[in-house]
Amino acid sequence: MKTKINLQREYFSELPTEILSSSEFSVKLFRYPAGVEAVEIKNSRGKIIVLPYMGQIIWRAEFDGIDLTMKNMFSQPRKTHNMLDTYGCFAFHSGLLASGCPSPEDTHQMHGEFCCADMDRAWLEIEEGSITLCGEYEYCQGFGYRYTARPSVQLKAGAGNITIDMNVKNTTSIPMPLQYICHINYAYVDEGEFAANIPDSAFKLRETIPSHIKPTADWFAYTDEIKKMQSQGKTLTKLGNPALYNTEIVFLADDIDEYTDSIEAQITSPQGYTFKTQFSTQQFKHAIRWIMYNGDQQVSSFIIPATSRPEGFLAAQKAGHLIMLEPNETREFSVTTGLK
Repeated sequence: MKTKINLQREYFSELPTEILSSSEFSVKLFRYPAGVEAVEIKNSRGKIIVLPYMGQIIWRAEFDGIDLTMKNMFSQPRKTHNMLDTYGCFAFHSGLLASGCPSPEDTHQMHGEFCCADMDRAWLEIEEGSITLCGEYEYCQGFGYRYTARPSVQLKAGAGNITIDMNVKNTTSIPMPLQYICHINYAYVDEGEFAANIPDSAFKLRETIPSHIKPTADWFAYTDEIKKMQSQGKTLTKLGNPALYNTEIVFLADDIDEYTDSIEAQITSPQGYTFKTQFSTQQFKHAIRWIMYNGDQQVSSFIIPATSRPEGFLAAQKAGHLIMLEPNETREFSVTTGLK
């Protein structure tokens, strides 16, 4: 049996309110001082904090006492329509008409229009052994496109991972472009080792330099070393020099459906824990590996599922990587991620 609990914005206050409690689960509603509503869902192993009305951003994830979220500059989420103004989350939905880092010629904002969307509805679905937070958002622009997006995140009993889903339907009378990145921002794992069921050589160092990063001479020297390694069939497989990741290092993998139908990728810590992500390469044909370590941001996103490279709309269009949704066509995406 499935039980549905419809949420309303007036249910949220700065004083957390527990609306569900069992031997395995707890659900609390609260509002951050900045005014952003949040849902905390706990099971016996940990918790997630999700922003139900702001793009269904997954703000925090913690399991077995391990914080999975990247180190960042934000003490709380900020009400904004620009992801850079609240870039402190565990995961967000980049897209959907455009995604990634725009080039100077692109007209879309960083990570697209949906990432901080003001959601129309939010509700909980309670089943035997799981709790799912669901949401719905209708995008509509005169003389442009209209779509309905339905993201959700599910936490199961006794699980140390979550399932992140996205459903997008084109409700325009003409074909609509779709770009989507399930942007997961994992905590930096010192001495962490990468592994995946696709070759290491599939991940190629990004050659372009987005406008938001400011490379140093040391960064250029280090990336030249990586390029040399890759020319010899090798690449970065272990995080051992955090000082060299002061400016982000990004690897891109294309056409990953040529290797396998289902990706399994992970990073393992010498402390004994492993972060793992799984997804279908029929849904996501591209992947990103993002590394950064400085005083403000520390991240080792070992794999980020994507429908195209994160280089903006025009680059995806030129490469032939845009998805075109026909009128009334729906696309579904699903990613499972967390502790192994």
